[in-house]
Amino acid sequence: MTTKVQRQTTITRLVAEHEVASQPELIELLAAEGIDATQATVSRDLDDIGAVKVRAASGAAVYAIPEFEPDRLAPLDHLRRVMGEWVAEVALSGNIVVLRTPPGCAHVVASALDRSRVDGMIGTVAGDDTLMCVSVDPDGKALAAHLRQLAGID
Repeated sequence: MTTKVQRQTTITRLVAEHEVASQPELIELLAAEGIDATQATVSRDLDDIGAVKVRAASGAAVYAIPEFEPDRLAPLDHLRRVMGEWVAEVALSGNIVVLRTPPGCAHVVASALDRSRVDGMIGTVAGDDTLMCVSVDPDGKALAAHLRQLAGID
């Protein structure tokens, strides 16, 4: 018998590893892991762990966990994937670097950036489709260039 914590941990991992677009799809992924769950249970679990729907680069609405393991550093490959999929524009104003994303995706990018502890960045503030990154340097050109490079738009 799988505990609630074990099931929710597995759901968090599956959502991070796959583009999960629906609860029935997640139920199938759980079954492949040997975990039986009903739609009602999966729905409650997604709500408990704070899963949200975001628009992926493919255009599909998929589940994401904004604070996936917030105390762990985000691997560089993960940060590049997130930035490449969801950052459409990088602009600079003084020490503030502004990133534009599809609607509903800014918090996912901000979380990945915050967890990666990018050199020269103090932190982020995210809205729906825009986030601000604060540079340590009064001139944020180096941070903006680094973020453009990570997003593949330099």
